[in-house]
Amino acid sequence: MMRNLDTTSLRSFVAVAEVGGITKAAGFLNLTQSAVSMQLKRLEESLGLELLDRSNRTVALTGAGEQLLSYARRILALNDEAVSRMTSRDYEGEIILGVPHDIVYPALPKVLQRFDKQFPRVKVQLLSSFTRKLKQQFAAGEVDVILTTEEQLDHGGQTLLELPLVWVGAPGGQAWRQRPLRLAFEHTCVFRSGVQKLLDQAGISWEMAVESDSFRTIGAMVSADLAVHAMLQGTSINHLEHIQHGGALPDLTSMKVNIYRKPRPEVPAIDDLCRLITEAYQATATQALG
Repeated sequence: MMRNLDTTSLRSFVAVAEVGGITKAAGFLNLTQSAVSMQLKRLEESLGLELLDRSNRTVALTGAGEQLLSYARRILALNDEAVSRMTSRDYEGEIILGVPHDIVYPALPKVLQRFDKQFPRVKVQLLSSFTRKLKQQFAAGEVDVILTTEEQLDHGGQTLLELPLVWVGAPGGQAWRQRPLRLAFEHTCVFRSGVQKLLDQAGISWEMAVESDSFRTIGAMVSADLAVHAMLQGTSINHLEHIQHGGALPDLTSMKVNIYRKPRPEVPAIDDLCRLITEAYQATATQALG
């Protein structure tokens, strides 16, 4: 049966070891000498070991006590960190995070899950929109952190990864063979004009199969094999697949995934959120290109 170490007793034990005596430790902990002695006795009894050598006038650690001291310091440090994070007002607040529709998966759900476990008192409000709209909101101070998909990096941002665009369609679909090629892109999608230009250069006729700013509508048309779309490699969702066209369609350009954030000294956890985002999306790039 597993036994649990009492952190109060461990704190008294560490204090005695560090200041060299029960009297000094009691003063340091603002406890009575008898209370400290009782906690030390309880700790020894719980382990079935003698931790202090009481044969001399000065308190010394036994071999077992020296070994426990290292563990006790680490246990108390982790305990104090957890209590500080869970109760400090520095780790409260709200962060507004904006992410383009097409790069929410597969990385972001895991980021939000990990962040919530580490900072349960910080609320993350997720906005899913288009890069142009998110940059406007960021410039207006309406969003704290944004991810973007764009060809260049603006001042103040950081590029997390760069991935090629790939053609996507319905699993086993044939829409990519049709001419004119039927396309499904939102009006404000940053990929739309570049894809159309490449098709023009390749001499491939095309037409817009749907006019919508709803990512769900676009996905429905493509998954129904009524049109094709373009997404960053490795970010396609389950009901779509990378089209293996064998050169029948032009190769597409690469795009950067950038992150922009505004300083929020009153919510230091924003640094941790950005770190988790960076790690997750860089891992996505490794998997996509691996």
